[in-house]
Amino acid sequence: MTEASILFFRACLALLAMPIYLLSFLGIWEPFCKKICFPFFLEKLSAIHERKTKKQKQELFRNLPDFTSPSGELKLLEIGTGCGANFQFYPPGCRVTCTDINPNFQQGLSRSMNKNQHVHYERFLVAAGEDLHQVPSGSVDAVICTLVLCSVHNVDGTLKEVLRVLRPGGAFYFLEHVAADRSSWMYFWQQICYPTWKLIFDGCCLTRKIWKNLEQANFSELKFQHISIALPWTPIQPHIIGYAVK
Repeated sequence: MTEASILFFRACLALLAMPIYLLSFLGIWEPFCKKICFPFFLEKLSAIHERKTKKQKQELFRNLPDFTSPSGELKLLEIGTGCGANFQFYPPGCRVTCTDINPNFQQGLSRSMNKNQHVHYERFLVAAGEDLHQVPSGSVDAVICTLVLCSVHNVDGTLKEVLRVLRPGGAFYFLEHVAADRSSWMYFWQQICYPTWKLIFDGCCLTRKIWKNLEQANFSELKFQHISIALPWTPIQPHIIGYAVK
């Protein structure tokens, strides 16, 4: 498909979403999205995504105890905790520091905490992935980040912070939706949806090749695979899943 086709279909989609573009122009949409729309949507999407990825997440987080520090504690930092969809996969007794740039997930987060009493919750920090200055360098055993790198302002800056807060030998776990193969219809669909999707879903980018950022970061070991998550009628089916060691 040509660039002209992409621009045409983008314009058609923007026309359908014109009320949201108008609210954005008036400065109304972003605060509404962050406070009400996105937390509501994310909790619903997380429930669907959870059902689709449960086996993959169980396998991904199975070796988390291997990164327990010599002191016997396992300290985790989750970037973009959202509604706490990952808590159920964490080992009993681990200590979790939760972070998110959006402080409006408290209801969903509280429900997840109440359901997962096996985890010890240290604190919640309002922080962007690119700026975790409240977390001391080398202070955590593992960092977890799922469905977050699509919306950070700077993927490389976030990975730099991940490496800073990890102790030597610590691990970074990730599960992220990514750009589809450039020759596929899914990639064409991602290009069409990109501007409107990013506006509606609080900065979520559809065409990031996050695996390349991971390959260029200074991890000593990187293990990941490309997978497809069955999320019909959405442009976020291609994912990468894995972990990297500092």
